[in-house]
Amino acid sequence: MYFFNVISLLGGLAMFLYGMRLMSSSMKEGQSGTLKVVLEKVTNNPVKAFFLGILVTAIIQSSTATIVITSGLVAAGVISLHQSMGIIIGANVGTTVTGQIIRLLDIDNGASAVLQFFKPSTLAPIALIIGIILIMFMKFQKSDNLGNVLMGFGILFSGLMNMTASVSSLQDSGIIDTIFTSMGKNPVLGYLSGAGVAFVLQSSSATIGILQAFSLTGGISFKIIYAIILGVYLGDCVTTAIVCSIGAKAEAKRVGIVNIVYNLSKTLLVLFVVTISQKMGLLESLWDKPMNSGGIANANTIFNLGCAIVLFPMVGLFEKLACRIVKDEPRQEEKYSDIINALNPVFFATPALAFRSCYNALLTMFDASHENFRKAMGLVINGFDLKKFNEIEEEEDRIDQLADYVDNYLLQLSSHVSDDNHIRIMDQYYKLVTEFERLGDHAANIAEAVRDLNKQQISFSVTARMEMSVAKELLEKILEYTRFAFLKRNADAARHIEPLEEVVDDLVNTLHDNHIVRLREGRCTIPAGVTFLDLLNNIERISDTCSNVGVATIARIHPEMENQAHKYISSLHQGIDADFNLQYNTAHIKYFQLLDEALADTAQS
Repeated sequence: MYFFNVISLLGGLAMFLYGMRLMSSSMKEGQSGTLKVVLEKVTNNPVKAFFLGILVTAIIQSSTATIVITSGLVAAGVISLHQSMGIIIGANVGTTVTGQIIRLLDIDNGASAVLQFFKPSTLAPIALIIGIILIMFMKFQKSDNLGNVLMGFGILFSGLMNMTASVSSLQDSGIIDTIFTSMGKNPVLGYLSGAGVAFVLQSSSATIGILQAFSLTGGISFKIIYAIILGVYLGDCVTTAIVCSIGAKAEAKRVGIVNIVYNLSKTLLVLFVVTISQKMGLLESLWDKPMNSGGIANANTIFNLGCAIVLFPMVGLFEKLACRIVKDEPRQEEKYSDIINALNPVFFATPALAFRSCYNALLTMFDASHENFRKAMGLVINGFDLKKFNEIEEEEDRIDQLADYVDNYLLQLSSHVSDDNHIRIMDQYYKLVTEFERLGDHAANIAEAVRDLNKQQISFSVTARMEMSVAKELLEKILEYTRFAFLKRNADAARHIEPLEEVVDDLVNTLHDNHIVRLREGRCTIPAGVTFLDLLNNIERISDTCSNVGVATIARIHPEMENQAHKYISSLHQGIDADFNLQYNTAHIKYFQLLDEALADTAQS
């Protein structure tokens, strides 16, 4: 008979844990944009960081997630270890919110009609009904996410009710009384039990919730509760420290160490206060008194809040201790190391933070490729410079490395993304990592072409260099619009790219024809001519790449265009868009006038 009760108990536990996981993960995904904004605005004010830690943990229902995200931000250089201290302490307080929600189990049938509404037996089915309606029948933005939060909430309480029903049945067996009586006689056993369960479940909130469910038997007194709760603090912070340390840099590992040191200090402080109070007789009325769900929630909150107030002035000491335990790693002066470190798997649970890391890496790739283009065109216009060429080659290797990191990171991130908006960002970034790498490749191709020509001791004519300076000026304008379109997700800037890309095509055709004339008249050598045509090809491809970036940006803003890029470009080139025509004609006149002036100056010299 009791065997089936145990199965029912474990089934309820499974539902409870799954409901908590579903609710937490849905909140993290749905609110990840908010988390990004909130956590990145932490200042050197520890009090502000403390309240932010409480807020974020209350939102995502997981102190572990908050601290792991914080360790990722520290590793990325977004915030310092000192700034993270307040968040860590705040996260420990914020996790008590879950227990305060679960205390709704204490509402009995004799409560008022308003309180009856908040009974788990009422809230759970209501949450499940609304949740499934949102998932299956509603199509507004975030409807699935909100539905999953409500489904998680309903499953969580359904699991809790199943657990409490099973515990009530098992109470007659005497097993539960024996277990908790043993813990009452031996607080160390209670402490280890709390630590072990929290470590296995990887959640202090879940462990406290299970304890609250067992409290309905009426056999758990304060002398048992406080020891188990202290054990929970240890088990949860060890799990957090392990997660923070996986593949992390020294600063990120220190976040986990600070959390362990703080929780050990918290344990010792509570143990000291409870022991002294009990010896003085201050806890006589409470010591052997059975605790209900609300009492457990309150004890947990008081312990955490009281310790936060007492230990908060010691954050500097915790920081120094963490730095002593985790030594600084040998510094490797590698360019973009901070950008690469920010591509941290700890952000997978909050996609907005993960995408922010990708965004920074992509912007770095674009700027590096743009700078390489400037240097490469400098080699064309001003003559070959070995030092500049080597700089271009080294930077091109870094751009390729960044592309590999971002590509692999996006691939790993993809399984953690389900929100429609996040999927659109994923699609855009997949395209852009290739496009930005190509920009770097084309810049490197230009530099290599000039190097090969220099090896033959051949240089371009003054006319060819003047033509290239006009092409460079036009491409600089396109690259400026491209950067702003990506930087600000600006559709207007993106729409400026295509008219200029058409002008580049016209300019390339004109320069090609001019070059053929020079070859025919013997004013240019064949090797120089072949290199010049190669440069024109790379210039045209750079403008094509910018066009692709512009279209991807517009598709991100207007999802209905995602599979209609070719149709969109074709419609512009048909001359039926007045704004496109105006921009094209204005740019065409401007840059071809610059070309005519440059050629006229060359002819006179």
